[in-house]
Amino acid sequence: MSWVYLVLAGLLEIGWPVGLKMAQEPGTRWTGITVAVVFMSVSGFLLWLAQRHIPIGTAYAVWTGIGAAGTFLVGVLHYGDPASFARYMGVVLIIAGVVTLKLAH
Repeated sequence: MSWVYLVLAGLLEIGWPVGLKMAQEPGTRWTGITVAVVFMSVSGFLLWLAQRHIPIGTAYAVWTGIGAAGTFLVGVLHYGDPASFARYMGVVLIIAGVVTLKLAH
């Protein structure tokens, strides 16, 4: 169950940078801040639950890896962030690292 908590925490980790991006617009400033705080809180709580059975270094690396890769994809697909082969390969390397940590656990 700890790995389920960790994957959910990583996916929710994507929500707070998206909320902060939303907060850049005056019309959605407070909504964005609220989204960021809620996602940050729930993601952190799930990470805490996961760390009861997963080593801290592994949990943190997987959590941030999922969050980083997911946020990159949201940025490219929704916000028009730049995409290139090298940037996609960087995300593939992050995902490969996360998978390696899971397999080595």
